Amino acid sequence: MSYSLKDRDIDLIYARKEHKCYGMGLGIMLLDDVYPGFPGDLRNASAFEFPIQYEVIKGVDNLNLMHSDNKEELAKPIIDAAKKLENMGCKAIMAECGYFAWFQKIVADSVSIPVYMSSLLQVPFIQQVIGTKKSVCILCAEKNSLMDEHLTNVGIDLNSKYFICGTQDDYLIEDFANLWDERIRPKVPYASYSHIESKMIEITKDIAKKHPDVGAIMMECTGMQPFARAVQRELNIPVFSWGTMMNLAYQSVVHNDYYGHV
Repeated sequence: MSYSLKDRDIDLIYARKEHKCYGMGLGIMLLDDVYPGFPGDLRNASAFEFPIQYEVIKGVDNLNLMHSDNKEELAKPIIDAAKKLENMGCKAIMAECGYFAWFQKIVADSVSIPVYMSSLLQVPFIQQVIGTKKSVCILCAEKNSLMDEHLTNVGIDLNSKYFICGTQDDYLIEDFANLWDERIRPKVPYASYSHIESKMIEITKDIAKKHPDVGAIMMECTGMQPFARAVQRELNIPVFSWGTMMNLAYQSVVHNDYYGHV
């Protein structure tokens, strides 16, 4: 893979504090789960046009991230992983799942590079661009696991115009469960792209019918991102995902050069 954002005129180079590697891009913290991701999923590096450095957060998986009653006990391994990516030389840090929103503030305070713990950071921005008459649909995995603390920690006003739908509780996408839910995950996790795509289209069309004021879809989960374009084709409204935030995160630390003419 060739990366498009390069400095052509590098001359003097110098060491940065504690950095072991250089020319790095985004550092992505992964859940300690074994399952595949389609291109576009954060745990599949093949689709992104910038460098990716992974770090698995030991002992933090889908189950305890979403269902643990004591999330504070997860903070140390998450912070340790973030610091390791920072020391490696990554220019910004992301986490794999939108439910990492719980830890946005403490991780951002623990490192000196930009931190994007959750795709839900985009919700206040989306609300500004679609206007006050429209609502944001937060499409997450499990609605019942997305608490007020998740939302407020990424700056979402609980009294603002949004609503939450869960693909795994309001609806059910069995292929997602095969990947994410270790309580029922098969020994060899698998999923069908075509099955998930059809279900995502079906679900979001139903959401748009029930909520005619919806102005944008915010896909919380990185596993939904590969299907964002298919949903957008059907609904013809803005769709935000981890992908929209990744592009913002990378270009904010490795900005484009512009070449043209006048």
